[in-house]
Amino acid sequence: MRRFILLSISHAVTLVLGIAGGIYLLPILTAPASPEPAMLEASARDARFTAALTRDLRGSDLLHWGEGTISVGANQIVHEGRLAPGPDYRVYLVDRFVEHEDEFESIKDTAREIGPVNTFEGFLLEVPEGVNIEDYNTVVVWCEAFGEFITATQYR
Repeated sequence: MRRFILLSISHAVTLVLGIAGGIYLLPILTAPASPEPAMLEASARDARFTAALTRDLRGSDLLHWGEGTISVGANQIVHEGRLAPGPDYRVYLVDRFVEHEDEFESIKDTAREIGPVNTFEGFLLEVPEGVNIEDYNTVVVWCEAFGEFITATQYR
């Protein structure tokens, strides 16, 4: 009986670790190629605002972080750097700086979604028509699937 219990526990732990590993690795394995650094650099030159991303935010941790720079222009948002890999990332613009999911969740209904992020070594997103970047001051990267804050930076 003891052997059965130990085997059941070891198999359950292995199953849980396998599922967790799959959730973490699947976005990495299925991610498209990141934009070329030269393309990101050229696009960032046209930006009106530039701000640094740091791992030192209250909502960032070992699995949820971003680093590098975000450049915001009237037509594009460019990230040069790295994001922690994960599923279903979205970029939002908000009108105040937030650094944790509890802060973002309270204003998410007023946030403007810019688009999905599927690459983790830089991204380039088109700003949707009708969005005025002057109406906002912060870029937030958010994981929709798990409701997790990834990173943010105040660009003005």
